Amino acid sequence: MDWLLGDRGYDADWFREALKDKGIRACIPGRKQRKTPVKYDKRRYKRRNRIEIMFGRLKDWRPVATRYDRSPEVFLSAFALEATVMYWL
Repeated sequence: MDWLLGDRGYDADWFREALKDKGIRACIPGRKQRKTPVKYDKRRYKRRNRIEIMFGRLKDWRPVATRYDRSPEVFLSAFALEATVMYWL
């Protein structure tokens, strides 16, 4: 089963139901105004931070952030190149 990790901005009952219909489990904490608390995997939610940091670092590389290359193949290769450089540094 797949998971969707999201922040509180994605907390909506209709969104959770749509995910459930597609066989996706939601790991989204409930908003503070929610009257009934929602259960979510707190350990899995904490790991979402790593993904956000990675995308932040990728956006530091200007060609990826501004998408200079309009061709999807060239953009994907630039994305892969930057990810490889990030991994080794």
